[in-house]
Amino acid sequence: MTTVVKIGGARAVDPAGALADVTDLTDDGEDVVVVHGGSTAVDETLEALGKDPEYVETPSGVVGRFTDEETMEVFQMVMPGKLNTRLVELLQDRGVDAVGLSGVDGGLLEGKRKSAVRVLEDGKKKIRRGDHSGTISSVNADLLETLLSGGYTPVVTVPMLGAEADGGYTAVNADADRAAAAVAGALGADLVVLTDVSGVYADPEDESTRIDVVETAADWDDLERAAEGFMTKKVMATREALDGGASSVVVASANADDPIRSALAGDGTTVLPTALEPEVSA
Repeated sequence: MTTVVKIGGARAVDPAGALADVTDLTDDGEDVVVVHGGSTAVDETLEALGKDPEYVETPSGVVGRFTDEETMEVFQMVMPGKLNTRLVELLQDRGVDAVGLSGVDGGLLEGKRKSAVRVLEDGKKKIRRGDHSGTISSVNADLLETLLSGGYTPVVTVPMLGAEADGGYTAVNADADRAAAAVAGALGADLVVLTDVSGVYADPEDESTRIDVVETAADWDDLERAAEGFMTKKVMATREALDGGASSVVVASANADDPIRSALAGDGTTVLPTALEPEVSA
């Protein structure tokens, strides 16, 4: 069984434990694909260049980055250029034969570019044009499986390859959680989403209310109601992963001891495919 590990890009996330676990898992002959984010690093670089990061809210209440042309240039510089190279370097230093890939490489992550997005501003729905983002619709699983069968550990990041209306392609931004979900679904893998909290909390302010297992439709409803802020996208990505064929999804803390192995052992919010099956009335 393959494990896809998404390492979050928040400032509070320390990747050291996850990288140690990746090393141990690969030493044991397990297949691992690492997917990483990096929004904090992108924001810090934008600010250093004198540009304020811009986030927008969709009419459905999801908050995401608005990626104009200048932001896209910074995004490409930071994500595949700086962060991906650094993670590959750290894994190689541990003896893991890691290979860095962006979604553009080999058409790994493809989908349609969204040049305009619907946003909610001052309570009104508007169209914002000039966005450089997209939604992943296909994964080159053959590329990942070829690398895994050769003993390599893929380290994947966005951007993705976006299809333009004129038939061409361009690199565009995509959400890293949803990228990990697409990869896990395509590989039929277990997905471990490592972040700066230990799971999804029924009360977002109280970690003692963590939802441990989600295995029924009623459990799923509770999970969706509990998701707020940044966790909304992680729950959205969870559904996409399971709908796509992932075996399970665990949202867990990157800063726990042995974070990947402990997450797979149940230390986090574990969501099973049965949670998306409709309940059958008696």
